[in-house]
Amino acid sequence: MQIWVDADACPGVIKDMLFRVADRTGIVVTLVANRGLRTPPSRFIKSIVVPAGFDVADREIVKLVQAGDLVITADIPLAADVVAKGGVALNPRGELYTADNIRHHLSMRNFMEELRSSGMETGGPAAFSQGDSRAFARELDRYVQKSQAGR
Repeated sequence: MQIWVDADACPGVIKDMLFRVADRTGIVVTLVANRGLRTPPSRFIKSIVVPAGFDVADREIVKLVQAGDLVITADIPLAADVVAKGGVALNPRGELYTADNIRHHLSMRNFMEELRSSGMETGGPAAFSQGDSRAFARELDRYVQKSQAGR
């Protein structure tokens, strides 16, 4: 198992958690972004810089992800592609995207996109909170424990 991070918009507190998990468990965490990112020195933490452009990082993650890998992303179309390849996606707010629920999330995302494109103000997401951080930590811990038990 490997953890991939859609790193351009990932909150710093989430990246810090992932860095600690990598060092504690030996699971490789790879950040994919369109700019260089600072990472702590660790043989378990890597980064890939992709060219700037629409969905370039997403396409790179989909190309590299393997069944059983975990992808950290808030991008629902990317999460759907990951799930289609047998992976699991976790958003930074602690919501797990799986084969059982990704269609619902994709439908809601598309519905909201239609509303926005028709001119309706839908507002943005709430500010990232400590509760979001705790929910992410819980789901990440569950996933790591489950994957290590399966080794």
